Amino acid sequence: MSEPPRKRGGRRARGIAAGNAAPVIGPYISRKIPVYELIGEEGLEIIERNADTILQEIGIDFRYEPALRLFREAGADVQGERVRFPAGMCRGIIRDSAPSEFEQKARNPARNVVIGGNNTVFAPVYGPPFVRDLDHGRRYAVIEDFRNLVKLTYMLPSLHHSGGTVCEPTDLPVNKRHFDMVYSHIRYSDKPFMGSVTQPERAQDSVDMCKIVFGEDYVDRNTVLVNLINANSPMVFDDTMLGACEVYARNNQASVVSPFILAGAMSPVTAAGTLTQILAEAMAGMAFTQLVRPGSPVIFGTFASSMSMQSGAPTFGTPEPAIVLNGAAALARRLGVPFRSGGSLCGSKVPDAQAAHESAQTLLPTVHAGVNFVLHAAGWLEGGLVSSYEKLVMDADQLGMMQVYANGIDLSENGQAMGAVREVGPGAHFLGCAHTQENFMTAFYRSSVADNNSFEQWESEGSKDAAMRANGLWKKLLADYEAPPLDPAVDEALLAFISRRKSEFEDMNY
Repeated sequence: MSEPPRKRGGRRARGIAAGNAAPVIGPYISRKIPVYELIGEEGLEIIERNADTILQEIGIDFRYEPALRLFREAGADVQGERVRFPAGMCRGIIRDSAPSEFEQKARNPARNVVIGGNNTVFAPVYGPPFVRDLDHGRRYAVIEDFRNLVKLTYMLPSLHHSGGTVCEPTDLPVNKRHFDMVYSHIRYSDKPFMGSVTQPERAQDSVDMCKIVFGEDYVDRNTVLVNLINANSPMVFDDTMLGACEVYARNNQASVVSPFILAGAMSPVTAAGTLTQILAEAMAGMAFTQLVRPGSPVIFGTFASSMSMQSGAPTFGTPEPAIVLNGAAALARRLGVPFRSGGSLCGSKVPDAQAAHESAQTLLPTVHAGVNFVLHAAGWLEGGLVSSYEKLVMDADQLGMMQVYANGIDLSENGQAMGAVREVGPGAHFLGCAHTQENFMTAFYRSSVADNNSFEQWESEGSKDAAMRANGLWKKLLADYEAPPLDPAVDEALLAFISRRKSEFEDMNY
């Protein structure tokens, strides 16, 4: 009869289950796994040639006179608002001066992030007018929601960036709410953040507020803001976006030049056609930033979703946008600039199985494609109309897992674990061996949301599903929140600036 397994360290093993902790998460991810490319060299060259054809023969509309002037001076063919570019012009401008990566400075230097290269930065949801939680359901967002979401993002270590418009505070005037949003990022977090792009003047206000925090010379020499500049696809840039983009580029701040694509309506239905249009639009917009200020940081961005050909509604988590994301990431690497896309996107109305499945089908391709700046990484519901308190926490848990995944396999002496194999030998178990006891706190990722207890324990604790558990988690995070320190003189100067600027014009709600 064989000897029964030894039960060394049984009490210690039970302690492992109770005391395990997630690995330490850094200020951003430095990926140690290779990127996965779906499109080969020949395919990428075809898309690049076709994009050059669009730029040279069809052209891009720039509805902004300063952009037309700069392109005309640089040698483009400008006819009215239509700009046609000589072959290779946009690519050459970008390659000559746009940085391949840059550091965005945070108020807390320990939270600075490097965007580009092998790095991935996760930022929360951006733009929804509504919020949702289990207690109050779906409702228009107000400034209290904005502050709460900034605080939660600050408290969640797997979110590296405070983001921008985490929701639209609809209780504040449209033309003044940007002051309160930027101030909230500064006051309630010390992670890097984004500025306003809804008018050039609001972009300048964002820069001026950063000058109060960091100093005027510091802002001119360093990047402290990242900002989202969407193309009005197909093949149009409007004056609002270009005016904001010019402000940021002139002040050495980063713009994400990001075609916003609903494939089938705003681009062709095919992946290759959509990628061609994305590349043409993005190169034209990025070239503009380099003409404004050579060397200013810029990010090749894209947001591309599929659509229901029956209803016209956007769809998420489908294969085609993942293919487009992957191809655009490869095109950005060939161009030599950082790339933004991806996230935890879904069309579900609540944080349910559909939300989880669709988000996973966007997030995994994001990590595999090597996306550098990931907007909408957490909290997105209902096709971007809703910021969800529960889903923010649930998604952040998945982001923590992605950090572990992106670290790849540990091949250090400790990772190889040969000492453990020698100690235990055949027929025993590893629970009580020295290597397990030395590593048990960080050996495996422990989810903050998932329930892995027995059925009986789960039932005795209220039979809570993931959303219910997330509801308790975000409430606890807010209850435990403590604001990061901010120099009182800086805070006073910010509030004085905001008060003065708000007094200079009337409230408007359009």
